[in-house]
Amino acid sequence: MPAARSLTTLGAVTAGCIAVVFISGWPINYLVLLALSLFGFFATLQLIPATADMFMKAGLAGKDLNKLGDEKARMIPESMGMISSVVTLVIMFVYIPFHFNPYNSEQFPHDKFVEFICALLSICCMVFLGFADDVLNLAWRHKLFLPTVASLPLLMVYYANRGSTWIWMPDFLHDFIGGETINLGYFFYVYMSMLAVFCTNAINILAGVNGVEAGQSLVIGLSLLGNSAWSLAMSTSDNDHGHYLSVAILLPFCATTAALLVFNWYPSRVFVGDTFCYFAGMTFAVCGILGHVSRTLLLFFVPQIFNFVFSVPQLFKFVPCPRHRLPKLDPQTGLLNPSCFTCDMNELNTVSKLIVRVFSLLRLVKVTPLEGTNVSITNFTIINLALNIFGPTHERSLVIRILAFQIFCNIVAFWFRTQTFSS
Repeated sequence: MPAARSLTTLGAVTAGCIAVVFISGWPINYLVLLALSLFGFFATLQLIPATADMFMKAGLAGKDLNKLGDEKARMIPESMGMISSVVTLVIMFVYIPFHFNPYNSEQFPHDKFVEFICALLSICCMVFLGFADDVLNLAWRHKLFLPTVASLPLLMVYYANRGSTWIWMPDFLHDFIGGETINLGYFFYVYMSMLAVFCTNAINILAGVNGVEAGQSLVIGLSLLGNSAWSLAMSTSDNDHGHYLSVAILLPFCATTAALLVFNWYPSRVFVGDTFCYFAGMTFAVCGILGHVSRTLLLFFVPQIFNFVFSVPQLFKFVPCPRHRLPKLDPQTGLLNPSCFTCDMNELNTVSKLIVRVFSLLRLVKVTPLEGTNVSITNFTIINLALNIFGPTHERSLVIRILAFQIFCNIVAFWFRTQTFSS
């Protein structure tokens, strides 16, 4: 039944994309991309259960902490995002000759071809590094450094192709800056590198319940795909390669992610692993940079930005940060409650005490007094915040609410993008 529901959803999305192809006059080779994406969906559906035991035997398995049952029953294969990642990359490799088929040898756009190849190179690097993280459990300092290195091919090809460092500003800022654009110069490359680092880690930070990593990635991917389709439909320019490239990457990505979500949805039969989080994040960064929609990408990442800012005090050790910040299951009710950490308020420095008091005043966290000066504080994540707001919640209902919030934010972001940017 879940597979049937996902097939129906993907069929509807594919039908809409085919309609856009004909209405907007896109090249017919995008029908080939649609066919390859459908193949990727079915291939991922078949390969995940076929390779699950292989991952388990290799020791790539994890315990679903929020499920009842014995230890063995709660162990499921991990790093299965590797399957969807590889299938997506294979589709994009196969699609390369079709993408550039309309050009003859004299008109062949070598600069655009290099962009496409470097995009795939950066994504491949992050898949490899993500799998290394799943196997070796890398430290956070490595997780910040490695995406920076993987983004270098993108930055180099952007520079070599004389990519613009001018950015369009919202309409309401035109009078303030004295124009429609502002030139960031070399700071633009620093910004793009930081964007790659943020995207690859933001998906990973907003995790902890079945389906949330793949679910949020699918919503963001479909939002970016819709933005590119809308831009192409409304455009009168011949220089839209960035949006065509985004479509070529995002369509197979969304297809394979939908198939992965079938198995990662509650009750999860697989974990996506850091491999998928890095893969998804770099895919979005590539589309944002080469598609020249980095500002729109950040608008679609508003929930992840909020979650990151909210998590900063724990990530940077201003307050204690336990290894796992995912919600806790109440075995009596089967509902999830916010997870907590305990600390002695007297041992916190002035900044840490101020953070706890401000977050408590804003009702972002719950502080429960214990013996003496010890307190229990809910962890600083958007998932625990949702449980603070709605109270004990079933895991399926919790992830639905988080994804509904993601969808709402992306709809508002798209409206804001169309209303406040003149181009």
